[in-house]
Amino acid sequence: MSEKPSAGIVGVGLLGSAVAGVLIDGGYQVFGHDIAAERLDALRSRGGHPAGSPAEVARRAEAVFTTLPTLESVEKAIAGANGVLDGAREGTAIIQMSTISPSLASQLEAVSRERGAAFLDAPVSGTSSMVARRDCVITVGGERSAFERSRPILEAIARRVFHVGRCGMGSHVKLVTNLIMGLNSVAIAEGLTLAHRAGLDLHQLLEILSEGAAASKMLEVRGPRVVQGRFDPMMKIDLFLKDIHLIIEASRTLHVPLPLTGVMQQLYTAAIARGQGKEDLAAIASVYEAIAGLPARTAKGNA
Repeated sequence: MSEKPSAGIVGVGLLGSAVAGVLIDGGYQVFGHDIAAERLDALRSRGGHPAGSPAEVARRAEAVFTTLPTLESVEKAIAGANGVLDGAREGTAIIQMSTISPSLASQLEAVSRERGAAFLDAPVSGTSSMVARRDCVITVGGERSAFERSRPILEAIARRVFHVGRCGMGSHVKLVTNLIMGLNSVAIAEGLTLAHRAGLDLHQLLEILSEGAAASKMLEVRGPRVVQGRFDPMMKIDLFLKDIHLIIEASRTLHVPLPLTGVMQQLYTAAIARGQGKEDLAAIASVYEAIAGLPARTAKGNA
């Protein structure tokens, strides 16, 4: 792989546009495809090059990233008609960054190998805003040689990059990460609801928590959003519920009980029932406030 390979991105939503922006700023030529025309317009305005299909992206790029919302969309974009593999050449690196099942990652690697392309299972740990400022971590499963060839472009995106073993292991790491991140976000909402009921100054409380034993990345990222009642999406609840289903599926396969994850699934399901599926995970605070009989806080701060 050349020092500055051309890069392709299939899916330029929240995550894909953040990846595109980082690569463009790093001097890479970026080609992108998305089903939403306005996203391609935004890519063009940033300095990227829209493409008409995943296959066209693969024909024009040496490394192709997929950043899509569902397992079905990932599989179709890579292995479907006019997909990435239809445009890939010998040695094209397909870098799959979405949260998918480890089994699908292994299947896509096998199909890619048959077509002469390299496939890396490389999900991102971090919100889209964290990716945009290169404060994310990428865990990669796949052949070591393919990983080493792609390491420079991965390191252009992430603060840290880890090779964690065979294809599928990157997805296992992401599921564990999302399990802990999701539970942490719920714990923050639960604790701040108790504080709200007690009449504490929530802004001051965030400062106290961030200096003590309860400090965490999620407290830093989502604590202010809970306090402000600001739920514009960094990670949408409906997409995260898909991740929870993958976590529970993995737990059944591996015979690992996850009782807290089951509770988390029910809480986020309640948020979707309230019509908050397109809001950020921080909106779980609204579920707690409703249960506690508290008035919802607005974006101005405390109620």
